[in-house]
Amino acid sequence: MPDAVTESQIQARLARLDDLRAAIAQAIVGQEDVVEQLLIGLLAGGHCLLEGVPGLGKTLLVRSLGQALELEFRRVQFTPDLMPSDILGTELLEEDHGTGKRHFRFQPGPVFTNLLLADELNRTPPKTQAALLEAMQEKTVSYGGVTHVLPKPFFVLATQNPLEQAGTYPLPEAQLDRFLLLIRVEYPTEAEEHDILAQTTGNRAAVVPQVMHAEDVLALQGWVRDVHLGEDLLGWITRLVRASRPGPGAPEVVNSYVRWGAGPRAGQSLVLAAKARALLQGRLAATRDDIMALAAPVMRHRLLLSFAAEAENKSADDVIAALLRSVPHPAA
Repeated sequence: MPDAVTESQIQARLARLDDLRAAIAQAIVGQEDVVEQLLIGLLAGGHCLLEGVPGLGKTLLVRSLGQALELEFRRVQFTPDLMPSDILGTELLEEDHGTGKRHFRFQPGPVFTNLLLADELNRTPPKTQAALLEAMQEKTVSYGGVTHVLPKPFFVLATQNPLEQAGTYPLPEAQLDRFLLLIRVEYPTEAEEHDILAQTTGNRAAVVPQVMHAEDVLALQGWVRDVHLGEDLLGWITRLVRASRPGPGAPEVVNSYVRWGAGPRAGQSLVLAAKARALLQGRLAATRDDIMALAAPVMRHRLLLSFAAEAENKSADDVIAALLRSVPHPAA
């Protein structure tokens, strides 16, 4: 951590993360793992893709996070007729009433915000999906030969329905790779579903208080990179990512079920996510448990499985679990 930062300042900002969890819990029942992964993505400065069947509260979860953060928040509902200019912005022809001269003025689109909810991202065609690529990677938008810088922090939270649903367009691999985490949203437990019904069918609407500011988020994102991750763990992450690629020396499960493995961005994402998880839990050093907890969310969308995997009902999570068992890891 920087010398100018005191332990009390660190603890004060970490305490706000607990307040953030509590604020989200005002509207969201359960889903503790999903909320934790969302916060890890926020601290690591990456984007998150939430996947689950309709009706599990993905949009409500992201909206609640936006309400709890004192950041500019915008939502775009992706549809088959959405155009790139509907997201990025467009140029308007204006006339100066004094001189009569006309000129073009760039009108920023909804992507010019701090927290962008890209709802049902896979409901729109690839041309519109690709409009987010530069924004997600470079934090800029190029239009008419001019590069416009996006606000800081900039965080994309996208939701998608499973591809088996009708009317969906699979996200291209290049765009999937820009997401730090792919977060799976599962059905609630019976007790959680009971609480959801009780909480959402009365007259009182949940109120999500604002508990964090932009400067808090930026400070925590800076501190994440100062969290210690040992050389032995860095070597293990490197071996894990490289072992996911088919070829001579790759584990049998990879050569059997993987057509294309994870690239170097997966390793970068796993390092940052592990550091963010450590900081979220009040630690200044990442551990093996952090890596094991986040290997699947970081890598599951970066593996292209073979037809054999589909035929034998093998998922990317199955392959990653086998990798964690087969690649020798450092002592705890």
